[in-house]
Amino acid sequence: MTASATKTEHGSDLEAFRAEVRTWLKDNFPPALEGIMPMMEGGADGSHAADLATWRDRLAERGWGAPHWPKAYGGAGLDHAHVRALAQEMGRVGAINPIPLLAGMGVTMVGPTILEYGTDDQKQRHLPGIASGKVRWCLGLSEPNAGSDLASLSTLAEDRGDHFVVNGQKIWTSGADISQWCGALVRTDKTVAKHKGISFLMLPMDQPGVRTRPIKLISGASPFCETFFDDARAEKDDLLGELNDGWNVIKRLLQHERASQTSAGSPGGKKKAGALQDVAKRYVGVDSAGRLDDPDLRSRLTRHLMDAAAHKLTAERIAAEAKGNPQVGAAASIMKNSATGITQARSELLLEIMGQQGFGWEGDAFDADELATVRDWLWGKAISIYGGSAEVQKNIISKNILGLPETTQKG
Repeated sequence: MTASATKTEHGSDLEAFRAEVRTWLKDNFPPALEGIMPMMEGGADGSHAADLATWRDRLAERGWGAPHWPKAYGGAGLDHAHVRALAQEMGRVGAINPIPLLAGMGVTMVGPTILEYGTDDQKQRHLPGIASGKVRWCLGLSEPNAGSDLASLSTLAEDRGDHFVVNGQKIWTSGADISQWCGALVRTDKTVAKHKGISFLMLPMDQPGVRTRPIKLISGASPFCETFFDDARAEKDDLLGELNDGWNVIKRLLQHERASQTSAGSPGGKKKAGALQDVAKRYVGVDSAGRLDDPDLRSRLTRHLMDAAAHKLTAERIAAEAKGNPQVGAAASIMKNSATGITQARSELLLEIMGQQGFGWEGDAFDADELATVRDWLWGKAISIYGGSAEVQKNIISKNILGLPETTQKG
């Protein structure tokens, strides 16, 4: 078969798949959920809870919650081209896949790492629950005295024969108070260099040895928690990867995290206020030619929209060049920082455009979009910190892409 014939056949297959998706969406997507997704904390507007549960179950039944995962673990086994086509068709009708948010860190971070490092038993036990959005995961990484210097962690896991006993404290554990499982980085050998004595354990949150305490943020809501392990139990068969090789496991997991944070958009979870230029015209007004009636704002808004378009096109080019087999690497740090800048710039512009209406916190003088604007703006400040701060990403870029010498502390 010639290359041209292969391309034509593949194109026909994609078009047939798109038609199948369109029909399925027409029959299965609840119209009330158009443009709506659960909040990052995992909740949803009470008026949409029933529709959200139905939509989640229907997606999970098709394996479309994590469509690129193998069918054996709850996915659909789709290649990159079909995953992209599915996303495009869902986007066309305002259908958003809620499962990655409902699963916490499961679909984007823990699951892909289990697929690479997990045993067959671990994959069978953990992945289907993640792919369905019914089992939520958090991550126990940072500690009060070990943030960006993660290798300095002190949470200790002691070998008790058939299980580990875990003691210590984690911080910024997103969604820990509503998660069923935690993937925790723990110290299992105190006698070797700090990077070499670390392991990655998976442990259930619903046990007497685990306590969580939410951390309230300035935005008024937060997924963050402090998590305390007091003789918590982790089974030996829930050690992910080799004993004392957790540093390599977590480096891979964090690559998946950066890759999941490369899209630029509002961190909020309700329907968006609309295209930024349309919002600007509504609040600022237009001149006799129908242009935004503020030349300086018009110029800055245009630059922002160009940056956002360039980011999106770059992401699509990277995916296309991967030829369906994308490899998560240091380049994700570039896209993560780019997405951060674009998202935060949008929030700043939106706040400026709305003027005093963008600073409303409560009351009948502000509509829902206006009340969400200031919260999104405040929440968005965290984007340049979580998932590895912008400075950490720049270190990765300088060392692994530009080949500059190591300047950070080694341990």
